[in-house]
Amino acid sequence: MKVVLSLGGSVFSDMEKIREFAEAIETIARENQIFVVVGGGKLAREYIRRARELGATETFCDYIGIAATRINAMLLISSLPSAAKKVPEDFIEAENLSKLYKVVVMGGTFPGHTTDATAALLAEFVKADVFINATNVDGVYSADPKLDPEAVKYDRLSPHQLVEIVSKNSARAGTNIVIDLLAAKIIERSRIKTYVILGTPENILKAVRGEAVGTIIA
Repeated sequence: MKVVLSLGGSVFSDMEKIREFAEAIETIARENQIFVVVGGGKLAREYIRRARELGATETFCDYIGIAATRINAMLLISSLPSAAKKVPEDFIEAENLSKLYKVVVMGGTFPGHTTDATAALLAEFVKADVFINATNVDGVYSADPKLDPEAVKYDRLSPHQLVEIVSKNSARAGTNIVIDLLAAKIIERSRIKTYVILGTPENILKAVRGEAVGTIIA
């Protein structure tokens, strides 16, 4: 089975977390091919802030963010014996590396694309069996649960329903979107089975095993 995992940059502020996620990824790699797309986290935010202060354009800041994601990818690779010791810069390179290694870790690819969108595009490109979006909430809600105590969590959604929910919520200022609109549209057009989960090693393993966890989009 081919698995694509989107892993936020917040993981990389804690060495123990990196080790725990690496252990889960190695467990998955015993029986599956896994691609991991990582975010830039604190490293990206700090350097982007400084670049803006120095007058950089937003597109140039995106390139700085991409560079930060690739540094985080190298950090994760350091803890993964089964991973390619090369961070691919595009999807073709990622697929080629997967023919030689059970684990391929990459960062961003193109300005304006979030980690979610990059991971969804990669999942489409390699014809993944499952796409796992590890986030800071335990699934997709009708509204931001941090702002709306009456927000309802969905256990299962169709790809079209996901696009509708994300489209509605993304229009609200200050809303924390669990998955971005471009990623949702890629999921819809590709019909990739997707899990939106609270990003813990245990939940990632459950999703790979096909257990009910987070929100399943299928």
